[in-house]
Amino acid sequence: MPHILVAGKLHPAGVECLKAGKDVSFKLIDEISLDSYLPDLPGADALILRTQPLTAAAIASAPHLKIVSRHGVGYDAVDIQSLTSRRIPLCIVGDVNSRSVAEHTLTLLLAVARRAVPHDRAVRQGEWTVRNRFETVELDGRALLILGFGRIGRRVAELAKAFGMHVSAHDPFVAADAMILQGVTPVTDLRSALGAADYVTLHMPGSSAGALIGKPELAAMKPGAILVNAARGGLVDEGALDEALRSGRLRGAGLDVLLSEPPPSDHPLLSNDRVLLSPHSAGLTAECAARMAIASVQNVLDHFAGKLDPALVVNAKDIDYRG
Repeated sequence: MPHILVAGKLHPAGVECLKAGKDVSFKLIDEISLDSYLPDLPGADALILRTQPLTAAAIASAPHLKIVSRHGVGYDAVDIQSLTSRRIPLCIVGDVNSRSVAEHTLTLLLAVARRAVPHDRAVRQGEWTVRNRFETVELDGRALLILGFGRIGRRVAELAKAFGMHVSAHDPFVAADAMILQGVTPVTDLRSALGAADYVTLHMPGSSAGALIGKPELAAMKPGAILVNAARGGLVDEGALDEALRSGRLRGAGLDVLLSEPPPSDHPLLSNDRVLLSPHSAGLTAECAARMAIASVQNVLDHFAGKLDPALVVNAKDIDYRG
């Protein structure tokens, strides 16, 4: 009987899916940390993982491990080479969170542009005249640059166009024709595109190569621009962003992800009034949490039943995975 370890709190819909699984046992660990699930990993045949790391050492401690299922689509914190060396499939949930993340991206864009949180605070403190500073800006008629034109980026483009924005996109892995079909202008020169955009949103995977938006890219951005990252921590140089915001060069930023999560209490962005932060929650609507929980559990059940879709296995080609 395969034993499934769930590392991180799972929506009740996913728990019910586990209970309905035939000939499997499972253990739930609500805390999201490596240390919390590591002691139970040696006895696990399958691991359902939230956002915490899965290191080479952790994988080595799990002699019975046969599959890892991510409760999401990213896998930056997973040592995929160690899994591949043991022919262990790493699967993701597919397209269950693009709607939620795209909506959150627009939420951050609007909230930063309209100074929603600082204005709420000002009203509560009796500073009604904050309205006379004319410090908010609109989305209508402004230029949005989308970095990464996958499922989330495409959905952001649809929503942004509904707000009257002029949308362009940069993604070296997506054909220009695909962008044009959606009414989006493809751009290849990132630096010049940054200089023309009023708003920039990120929808790309993390990279070991370092920040995509570092000090040079921030300097290339249009003065008064707004940056939103609801993709991966580390895509933006947080120190350089803090400087660009405090100097007034950029109008604001909205971040759902940070390099270190949760951030240390002395992180400079925590005291920066020009940045709006959320706790990596873009894909955690009630609806999306249920979809991700069910999908991540079903992937494991399907694997043991011999019917997991190889398209959901990140390292399928490397391990010749055929479901």
